[in-house]
Amino acid sequence: MLILSSEQIARLNLDPAQSVEWVREAFLIKDRCQLPPKIGLHPRGTDFFNTMPCILPEEMHTFGCKVVSRIKGTHPALKSELMVFDTLTGAMTALVNCDWITARRTGAVATLAINTLRCSTASVYAFVGLGVMAHATLDCFLATNTDRPITIRLKRYKDQAEATALRYGNAPNVTFEIADSMEQLVEGADVVVSCITDADGLMVGNVDLFQPGVLVVPVHTRGFQNCDRVFDKVYADDEGHVSGFRYFNEFRSFAEIGQVLKGADPGRDNDRQRILSYNIGLGLHDIFFARKIITSGLL
Repeated sequence: MLILSSEQIARLNLDPAQSVEWVREAFLIKDRCQLPPKIGLHPRGTDFFNTMPCILPEEMHTFGCKVVSRIKGTHPALKSELMVFDTLTGAMTALVNCDWITARRTGAVATLAINTLRCSTASVYAFVGLGVMAHATLDCFLATNTDRPITIRLKRYKDQAEATALRYGNAPNVTFEIADSMEQLVEGADVVVSCITDADGLMVGNVDLFQPGVLVVPVHTRGFQNCDRVFDKVYADDEGHVSGFRYFNEFRSFAEIGQVLKGADPGRDNDRQRILSYNIGLGLHDIFFARKIITSGLL
């Protein structure tokens, strides 16, 4: 049985742009997978353990089960392990520390949502919560957007905004701004990405601050419920994972992002629609990534 650490995977220096393509491929095979909604258990407060099983299409003969936790006060806040099995024999073939994969596939899915659902004139991208997930998203986003001028607006918290601007300061097509409040962050932004893992209440109380054409991507889903019933469209990576949301039945329009990628849903109809993209995180992507890495010949 193969045992893989996140450090081993990180040393492969996998291309962020390739990671975005991998999540696209995974969405395109999603309807041939067995993918039940994740099971979440809460030992205390907002801490959780999620169990995420998935069987890939038959020809891949792969079953995986990921266990991911978030325990407040730990770093990184999210931790995860993935067990991989051969469906032809039932044998466990790999145990993978999934911290690196979790961050990369999360950033890749958020990037795919941005590139697919943003308005055609998008230039100002606002980020709040500048930890591991935000950096993974920026890695993937900047790798797939090298041909256009971009303004990245960062929400100030301790020294994270300055450190993030320094980290990506060599990107020739990017300029950075720092906002001191959520109102300053979102006003005039074309895309708002939240990587806050534990939001207490609403992130922005006045939904009118979100301009026409905005795309909001709450990576960890929290803090934007006041947008659910007023935005023009809501997308998610899987209906079963969001159908229990409080306002799900009041969404004005809902579809899975995979339907957009397949051409079954038009996605954005015009540059004035306000769109919300809930990318919950699917075990499908973790298992697909792990299989790609294991069969790549790079290990």
